[in-house]
Amino acid sequence: MSGETVDLRVIHAVSEIARDAWDGLLGAGDNPFVSWTFLEALEHSGCAARERGWVPCHLTAWQGDELIAAAPAYVKGDSAGDFSRDWGLADSADRHGLTYYPKLVIGVPFSPVTGRRILTRRVHERDQMAQLLVTLARELCRHSNISTMQVLYHRADEIDAFRSAGLTHRALIQYHWHNQGFDEFEDWLKTLPSKKRTQIRRERKEPDRQGIDIETIRGDGLGARPETWSGHVWDLYSANSRKHFWGGTYLNERFYRRFFESAPDDAELVIARRRGEVVAGALNLATPTHLFGRYWGCLEEHRYLHFNVCIYHSVDQCIRRGVQVFEGGAGGDHKLIRGFDPVLVHTSYLFLHDGFHDAADHYFSQETDQRKDEIQRWSTRHP
Repeated sequence: MSGETVDLRVIHAVSEIARDAWDGLLGAGDNPFVSWTFLEALEHSGCAARERGWVPCHLTAWQGDELIAAAPAYVKGDSAGDFSRDWGLADSADRHGLTYYPKLVIGVPFSPVTGRRILTRRVHERDQMAQLLVTLARELCRHSNISTMQVLYHRADEIDAFRSAGLTHRALIQYHWHNQGFDEFEDWLKTLPSKKRTQIRRERKEPDRQGIDIETIRGDGLGARPETWSGHVWDLYSANSRKHFWGGTYLNERFYRRFFESAPDDAELVIARRRGEVVAGALNLATPTHLFGRYWGCLEEHRYLHFNVCIYHSVDQCIRRGVQVFEGGAGGDHKLIRGFDPVLVHTSYLFLHDGFHDAADHYFSQETDQRKDEIQRWSTRHP
């Protein structure tokens, strides 16, 4: 780093930073979730706002007027919508008379998707930038009486940098599909056990029998009619949210419209129609190498429609387009029997109570070893 002074600032809306300055920190391999456009759409629409339990507190480093590093961050008073899976930690802190909330979340709202959390184009300074931004985060926590800091779904190559900054690492499990150079859908099926192949072939026949057509809308097709498509996605998403008491309606139609207008090339809609009417669909985000499954919904219930819209159609599209990885979202053991592989994803924590931090560090180490063993056993059974 040059000798010029680095100024650390907490920014309370991503819109206070120029789009080109924020996105100038991104590089090859970064996904749309950390883009200015996605974050701004969440905040502008009111989805990631103080009134909804998300207080933007983005961590930034500047040299003069140049933004040289940033981390998307929010203060939260609960764990709704962050996919941190930390309810047990909060309960444990409460049982020991400790305060867990509010917490500082470094990550992207409603998006359990792996990506860089320390954004900087100065590759050789990434560890140093992590140290600086974690230092800023510590100061924010102290001044705001925040007890917990967590970095959610960061990349594996950031583990050491966060560990050096005093955080402890925790691993979770997700299920991803990997393209092994398949030329067509049947090539992938041949890698699966006979029972799985038979089941998937049977399930894929159902849309034809039900009179349902499935297609992907992307790029110009999406950007030319953002109001229409955002309306469809909102109808599907809200319908699905109402069906599940444990879920929350985290997003709104304003978010979808703003994102589709601003970044149609980053989104894909899988739409299912019956007699010309939209009956189901799924929203995915995409890069040339990765597809990220996000939200699904249906207005009519049809057997196996969820698997066809959310899995099989998109796997077929990945094979046709040479996409390497399809991340189907958090949870979902059902993905295992449909050809997805368990993988570790990474989070890191800092608890300002030293004793609790040390206990969590010990627990996370044992938990990570157990999860690595789970994946190894699964890989042995399913080579």
